[in-house]
Amino acid sequence: MGEWFTREIADTGRLRLFCFFVAFIAGFLFIRFSVRMIRRRVRWWPGNVTPGGQHIHHVVFGLVFMCVGGVGGLAVQDGSSGWAAASAAVFGVGTALVLDEFALVLYMRDVYWSEQGRLSVEVVFITIALCGLLLLGLRPLGVDDIAGDGLWSVMLVLVLDACVAVVALVKGKIWTGVIGLFVGVIALVGAVRLARPESLWARRRYSAGSRKERRAQVRERRYRRPVQRFGDRLSDLIAGRPSAD
Repeated sequence: MGEWFTREIADTGRLRLFCFFVAFIAGFLFIRFSVRMIRRRVRWWPGNVTPGGQHIHHVVFGLVFMCVGGVGGLAVQDGSSGWAAASAAVFGVGTALVLDEFALVLYMRDVYWSEQGRLSVEVVFITIALCGLLLLGLRPLGVDDIAGDGLWSVMLVLVLDACVAVVALVKGKIWTGVIGLFVGVIALVGAVRLARPESLWARRRYSAGSRKERRAQVRERRYRRPVQRFGDRLSDLIAGRPSAD
């Protein structure tokens, strides 16, 4: 295990990313455990931080951690040192705390336990997936290939890959578009297939009652919703089920 870590993580310059990744997951799991204990009102858990009756959301602590970890990481010269790893870990914890309340920041109101609050969990899952792909050695748009032969050919491929990934995102296929930034063929598949009914692409290009709109709705019911229900159950298991409100 030690040899694998040295060969695949330390020697490849991914130590800070690995520490960020592990700390991010640990921070997210801890804060979700904490808020679920607070929600259940168990006596042995400390509860919310409310100095003077003012509820301090954990996004505030996350911002502090991100500032400390970010500035600390900039100050460290050796990217493979223990201080660099520690700074990345602190930044990872802070990022987890901030993204766990992403929906609250976006909507500017406390939607943590509402259906809108699921957005925070989705953003966290996407972040974990992106970091995992980076740890596996994949690079967005294959940026490592730019220094190779045929610069203009490579640049053209990268631009095309970025375009199809954006099309997939506009069609409402978030996971396809994000992963497609690393694996171009996935973005291409998402770009050529029908858009999701509520996406920006469908609203602009599929007229009401058109054949494409009906096909998109059928596909949504038949394929997307079962996957969404599975994702919601997984989210509820890890992060807690939203309230009826």
